[in-house]
Amino acid sequence: MKTRFTLPFAFLIFGIFSLQGQIKPQLTPVKMVTDEYYGIKVNDPYRYLENLEDPLVLDWMKSNANYARATLDAIPERQALLNKLLELDKREGAIIYNLRILENDHYFYLKVNPEDETGKLYHRQGYKGEEKLLFNPEEYKKSSGIHYTISSISPNDKGDLAAFEIAANGSESSDLIIIDINGKIYPEIIDRCWFSSASWLPDGKSFLYNRLSSADVKNMNRELNSKTYIHKVGDDPKNDIDFFSNTTNPELKILPEEFPMVYFHKNSNTLFGMVITVDKRYKVYVAPYPNNQGPTTWKSLIQQSDEVTDFKFSKENIYYSTFKNAPNYKIIKVPFSDSNIKNAKTVIKEPKKGHITNFAVTKDGLYYSITENGVQAKVFFLENEKTTPVELKLPFAAGSAFFETKDERFSDIWITVTGWTSPTKRYLYSPETNSFEYQPLSKAIEYPEFNNLVVKEVMVPSHDGVMVPVSIISNKRTEMKSNNPVLMFGYGAYGASMDPYFSSSLLTYCTYGGILVIPHVRGGGEMGDAWHKAGQKTTKPNTWKDLIASAEYLIANKYTSPKKIAIASGSAGGILIGRAITERPDLFAAAVPLVGCLNPVRMENSPNGPVNTPEFGTVKNEEEFQGLLAMDSYLHVKDGVNYPATLITAGMNDPRVIAWEPAKFAARLQAANGSDKPILFYTDFEAGHGMGNSKTKSIESLGDLVSFSLWQTGQEKFQPAKKLKN
Repeated sequence: MKTRFTLPFAFLIFGIFSLQGQIKPQLTPVKMVTDEYYGIKVNDPYRYLENLEDPLVLDWMKSNANYARATLDAIPERQALLNKLLELDKREGAIIYNLRILENDHYFYLKVNPEDETGKLYHRQGYKGEEKLLFNPEEYKKSSGIHYTISSISPNDKGDLAAFEIAANGSESSDLIIIDINGKIYPEIIDRCWFSSASWLPDGKSFLYNRLSSADVKNMNRELNSKTYIHKVGDDPKNDIDFFSNTTNPELKILPEEFPMVYFHKNSNTLFGMVITVDKRYKVYVAPYPNNQGPTTWKSLIQQSDEVTDFKFSKENIYYSTFKNAPNYKIIKVPFSDSNIKNAKTVIKEPKKGHITNFAVTKDGLYYSITENGVQAKVFFLENEKTTPVELKLPFAAGSAFFETKDERFSDIWITVTGWTSPTKRYLYSPETNSFEYQPLSKAIEYPEFNNLVVKEVMVPSHDGVMVPVSIISNKRTEMKSNNPVLMFGYGAYGASMDPYFSSSLLTYCTYGGILVIPHVRGGGEMGDAWHKAGQKTTKPNTWKDLIASAEYLIANKYTSPKKIAIASGSAGGILIGRAITERPDLFAAAVPLVGCLNPVRMENSPNGPVNTPEFGTVKNEEEFQGLLAMDSYLHVKDGVNYPATLITAGMNDPRVIAWEPAKFAARLQAANGSDKPILFYTDFEAGHGMGNSKTKSIESLGDLVSFSLWQTGQEKFQPAKKLKN
C-alpha cells in the first residue's frame, strides 16, 4: 500500500463529514457469567465477546472501529501531524536493520527506503560492496492484497543460502522461505513458524528450526507442543524429522507451553538445545554433533536455578551472564572441557552502581555495558589474560549501547550508541588503536527542530518510598506553570527496560509544546533483576503505582496538571495503563492502551496465555490468582466513575494479546463511564500486535495516539470546532 498523506484540507473536510454521518455504536449488552476462584466470585459481564467467530461480536467490533476511525480522522491538525511524520521518514532515507555479518564478510539485512512500506531483503559483499535486492515482500502474492513482512534472516555460514520468515497482515504466523544469493527461491515453503530460529548445520544445506502446532492465532493449541525439526534444502517439509521436542525427548520433561529450540555452534561442533518461555532464565542442554552412536543424547548445561540470561563463547570458554546472588548481574566463565557451571569462575563482578545489560566476546577479549538507572550506558573491555577491565570513551554520552560481532574468532566489533535526543550511530571499534570508526548503515541525518530539546533524569519517590527513575524530555524554553501537555510512556514487564533510544517520530510530540515522560516502573529491568521481581505476579501493583507517583511528581513540580496528562503503553503495558486509570481516574486526561493485556484473569484461556504464566501467574495457584485479580483492569472498572478519555486498540491477527481482551475492557468502560469523555475502541482487522505493520499503518497509529492525546489535553490546534463527546 502506498502512502497517502496529500491534500490535507480535503482530508479534514472528509473527516468532519464522515463523523457527522457516523452513528455512535450502541452499548453491547451484558450477559453475566460468574466464576468462583478460591471462594471469590468474579463477575464477567462480557464473556461472550471472547467468541471472535460470532458475527454479532464482529459487527460490534466493526461498528466501534468505524466510529473510532471517523472520530480520530476528524481531529484538526492530525493530518498536519501525519505530514510531519512523513517528512521525517523521507528525510531519514534508508533504514537498515536485522543485519547479519558473516565471517567471509557477507552482509544480509533488511532495508526500508522512503518509498517502501516494509523491509526488503538485501545482500552485499563487505561494508562497501555493491548492494543487491534478493527479495521484495511487497511483490509476494501481490494479487492477494495482503501485506507481508519479513521478521528474521538466517544465512548459512558460506552465505550462498538464507532462510527467512515472512508473515501476513501482522499475524507473525510465518512461512519460512529459502533463497540463494542470486535471489532464487526454493520450492518448499515451511508454514507454522514463529521465532523459528533456523540454525544451519555444517553441510550448509540443512538447518534446524522450530515449528508450531497451528498457524491459526486463535487456536488454543497453537503454541503448545512445538517441535524443532531438521530440514534439508530441496526436501518436502512433510518429511522433516522431529529432532528436539517433548515427544522425541520425554526424559527432558519439556512442558507443552515451552519452546524447544536448537542452536548449532560450529567452532565447538556442539548442539545447544534451549527450552524457552517468557521466563528470562535459560534452560539449556548440550550434545555433540554429529552423533554417530544413535539418537541424540542431551546433557544438562544450565537450569533455571542457575539464573542465566545469556551465554557466549570464546575459543576455550563459555561465558554466562547471571543474576544468581547478583541482582545487578555478573559474568562468569567455565571451560568447554568442563562445562559444569558449578565450577565457573567470576570474570566480571556485580557492579555496585548500575547493572550489566549485555556483553560480547571477540578473539581479543570481553566487552560489556553497564547502565545506571536504566538511562546512562558505559562500555568496558576486558582484554584476554588481564584481570582489570577498562572503560571505553564513547564518541558521545549514550543512554544505550549495543554490540555486533562476527564471532569469537575475529576482532571485529561494532558498537551502536543512542540516546533520547541523540540519533543512533554505529561505530567499528579497534582495540589496537583504541579508536572508533563511524560506519553508518545509512546516511547521517540532521534534526534542527529538536536542537532545543533537553533531557532531565530524576528520581521520584513511589508509594512505598522506593525511588523510581524518570526521564523527562522537553523544550528548554518550557515554563513550569502547571499547564503543559504531558505524554507518559511506560512498560514494566518481563524485566525489559525502556532503554533510551532516538525516535524522531515520538519527539515530534515536543514540537507541539508537549513534554515526554518515561517512568522506568518496576517490573522492567532498568535497575536489575530485583527491579523486575518487584513488579511481577503478586508485586505487580508497584508497576502502576510507580506511574501514579511519577504523575503526582510532575503535578507537584508544576510541569503539568491532571487535565493535561495522557498515558500510553502497549501489550503487557496495558496492565500499567488500565490499572492506573481504574485506580486514579482523577489523575489523567487521556489513556491509550495499545493492543493491551487488560483481562489477565482470563489470559490462560487465550493461545498465548499459558506461556506467559511465569511472568504474570496462573489461576491454578491461589496466591498467584490474587495477583492476577489485582492487575486485571477489566475487573476493576466501576459504574458511574468519571474515567478519562480512552483510546483502546486491538489487532484481529494478534498472536500475543488476543483481540477479545481489549474488546471486553472497552465494552465495560463504555458502559460504566460517568463522564462525557470519549471511550473509543479501534480494532484493525488487517493487523496484529504491531510488529508486522506497514510503514503507513505505523505512522497512522502514532498519529492517532499523539493527536488523541493532544486533543484531550487541550492543545489548541487539535480542538474541533464543535466539541466531540462520547
